[in-house]
Amino acid sequence: MSNSKNPPAHGPSVAGLLLAAGGGRRLGGRPKALLRYRGGLLAGHALEVLRAGGCSPVHAVLGAGAAEVRERIRPLAPGTVLVEHPGWAAGMGSSLRAGLESLAAVPGTGAVLVMLVDQPGIGPEAVARVLAAHSAGAGLAAAAYEGERGHPVLFAREHWAGVAAAARGDQGARAYLRAHAADVVLVECGDVAAPDDLDTPEDLARLTAGGIELPP
Repeated sequence: MSNSKNPPAHGPSVAGLLLAAGGGRRLGGRPKALLRYRGGLLAGHALEVLRAGGCSPVHAVLGAGAAEVRERIRPLAPGTVLVEHPGWAAGMGSSLRAGLESLAAVPGTGAVLVMLVDQPGIGPEAVARVLAAHSAGAGLAAAAYEGERGHPVLFAREHWAGVAAAARGDQGARAYLRAHAADVVLVECGDVAAPDDLDTPEDLARLTAGGIELPP
């Protein structure tokens, strides 16, 4: 994994928020956070990507398999917080709200970059590009793949309340981003990342060749 420069110490920081609570219903009930990837957990890999891309602090919202994730994940870097969300089954929207609530108590955080646990093809290069758009003045930014909006996405702090209010069911921030589409800076990342996700057994079979392993 390549490392990008960390953000400067002065000024508000950009937190990383990993959504890793899903139960993997369409994967036969295998929590995605517990899938093994490159010798560790998929959740651990994603946390490392956020840090290497320049996010600090980094919070992860856990749900299905949370206790096992805590037990099996590699030692956490300072500033990494695992947030257990009992209401995870209500959908991604509730997990996003839980993550924003946990970060709201962290002083000096001016924005949050949100990433999903089931997209291992997205690395620190894409994270760093979206952070750079924020450094250049964007309050709303998202990675794009051939012009189509994808993850990760970034929200300056002034948008958090609106994002949380609009996050319902499995929609996450989609409704808020759609309502503010004119303000979202799209950052092309198709040359450094792949947004393929893990939703079905077919997806898992396709990505197994890239290092994904089923949990024991």
